[in-house]
Amino acid sequence: MAVTDAAILKIKEMLLTGEIGPGDRLPPEKELSERLGLSRSSMREAVKALEVIRVLDVRRGDGTYVTSLEPRLLLEAMSFVVDLHDDSSILEIFAVRRILEPAAVALAAPRMIAADIEALRARIDAVDESTSVEGLVDHDLEFHGAIVSHAGNSYLAGLIDSLSSHTVRARVWRGLTQENSVVRTLSEHRAIVDALERGDTDLAEALTTVHISGVEQWLRDAVLAPSP
Repeated sequence: MAVTDAAILKIKEMLLTGEIGPGDRLPPEKELSERLGLSRSSMREAVKALEVIRVLDVRRGDGTYVTSLEPRLLLEAMSFVVDLHDDSSILEIFAVRRILEPAAVALAAPRMIAADIEALRARIDAVDESTSVEGLVDHDLEFHGAIVSHAGNSYLAGLIDSLSSHTVRARVWRGLTQENSVVRTLSEHRAIVDALERGDTDLAEALTTVHISGVEQWLRDAVLAPSP
């Protein structure tokens, strides 16, 4: 095992045993390296690696702290990785979203109140065919995220959010605007909200599956289309 990996595992053990927890400040580098029996250089590299995946927060001139360790924060790195995948891998990632998001919508349906439904409708009404691609992407992220956030499972919400690549969504919405399909897509959003308003969990789940499957098929056709 690489020395840096060993250092990462030792810090992980400190977290798992409760020796340090969210918001805590780590001991100074020299003290920590001596306590764990590791070199300061390997400890420094371990801290850098854990900072990248948002486990640690290095504050210059103050010290190194454990982050909140909230699911959304820890899954941010996955969003970055999703954007780097090629087209074939993106399709597999989209298939995972197709499995998870309808289930999250089913969990969210009974938890949503009238104000939540009204907010969703306002989001839909705020965009149309003249909205920029960036505006449509923001709407899409906010619309789906707002529903999933009511599922009562922060890890599920965080995972779905991390699978929602901004780059892929921009590609899809750009294609939809070119094909004059924005109205149809927004109509599907409205149908999902209508089902949520009626408290029809099964229908909301089914409509979400159809909606995401349609976008997935569009993306599949775009990926497999021969180059001009």
